[in-house]
Amino acid sequence: MLRSNRRRDTTEAFTDLLFNALLGFTFMFAVAVIFMNPIAKTGIIETKAEYLITVTWPEGNPSDVDTWTQDPGGNLIWYAAKESGLMHLDRDDTGTTRDVITVNGATVVNPLNQEIVSIRGVVPGEWTVNVQMYAYDPSGIEAIGTTDPPIPVTVKVEKVNPVVRVVFYDTIELRGQGDEVTAVRFTIKPNGDVTDINQLQKKLYNNT
Repeated sequence: MLRSNRRRDTTEAFTDLLFNALLGFTFMFAVAVIFMNPIAKTGIIETKAEYLITVTWPEGNPSDVDTWTQDPGGNLIWYAAKESGLMHLDRDDTGTTRDVITVNGATVVNPLNQEIVSIRGVVPGEWTVNVQMYAYDPSGIEAIGTTDPPIPVTVKVEKVNPVVRVVFYDTIELRGQGDEVTAVRFTIKPNGDVTDINQLQKKLYNNT
């Protein structure tokens, strides 16, 4: 009887060992499958930018302000050339022209006037950012001593890596149809730092 109990104990111990080994193998296989096929992150769109240039003008104003950006290599982006080099014009805002849609009989309006240029790499040298009044309409802008009031345009330059830092912020006045102003010129150093910020005027419109 004692020998029979020993045999049964040995068999049970072997069975437990085999079950635990199988359980461990199954767990490791499941982990390996997860790493080979990671769970999709629904709705997440990864974008990479080193610098952002944001141009805004008064909400609801129908004026069409264009952003012109030139890199150290002479590449130029504007509304007719939205990508060049490592620069991207993420949206060409035309004032209120395309800011109204109708959904199920209801009118939806986006009053924000904003253009954003992303620079997706560190390109050493001088950069130039101009703003130009493509279509002037002073509707909603208070006139102070003039029948043609200027449109205030805010220009912001941010270095976004490794942390977001505003390197330039100013408001420029565009005074009529076709008016073009250099909002900022700056130099990006090889290490990514921004220096030599100035507003020396430089025409970009005639370079196209």
